[in-house]
Amino acid sequence: MPQQIAVVTGAGSGVGRAVAVELAAAGWRLVLAGRRAEPLRETAHLLGTPTAVVPTDVTDPAAVDALFAGAVERFGRVDLLFNNAGTFGAAVPVEDLEVEAWRAVVDLNLTGAFLCARAAFRQMKAQDPQGGRIINNGSISAHVPRPNSIAYTATKHAVTGLTKSLSLDGRPYRIACGQIDIGNAATDMTAAMSTGVRQADGRIAVEPTMDVADVARTVRHMAELPLEANVQFATVMATAMPYVGRG
Repeated sequence: MPQQIAVVTGAGSGVGRAVAVELAAAGWRLVLAGRRAEPLRETAHLLGTPTAVVPTDVTDPAAVDALFAGAVERFGRVDLLFNNAGTFGAAVPVEDLEVEAWRAVVDLNLTGAFLCARAAFRQMKAQDPQGGRIINNGSISAHVPRPNSIAYTATKHAVTGLTKSLSLDGRPYRIACGQIDIGNAATDMTAAMSTGVRQADGRIAVEPTMDVADVARTVRHMAELPLEANVQFATVMATAMPYVGRG
């Protein structure tokens, strides 16, 4: 297989770091993006493969364009975007959510995902050989909400629309787009689940989690398919988490 180049956003921790480690082990070269340089350097130290570290605010169009320009300057092309940067935001009742807090979640989870997808699409369309793959990080919340999560849930539902539109618009250019919807991977973002999180009936309950490496292996499988094949949507979740059924 020719050398493959991947851009991973939110690569300084959690799912992004795990995916970067998995792809590097499979021989991919990585461009790591995130807000803070030090966590990105910590991820890069784990990889053992040629890696570019590019601190990037994905809500800034100019910064995103510079990220992809730098990736092409360093490695010549982009074969994969793992569109992963995101935030849960404040877990507060709807009536208490400030507009500024709403906008911060929308800017990162939706506008940031769009800006990165747009830049990747442009590059994949223009490069020779043409094409590539975009994998968006959705969430179980792209299907069902948690209590007090209106901004996060709304953006993750919107990411599904982004995925579908990219899939359709990418067809003529060999650009595939899929989405991974993750439930309860053990990361810093889900640490509270070990002590208890609010359920739909108001109870506080501990929820099962799964190893984030299992998510990374799923992303790798999606990434390494030929461009003639696509996992449109994949749900990877802790087997016993309260999702299927009535809790």
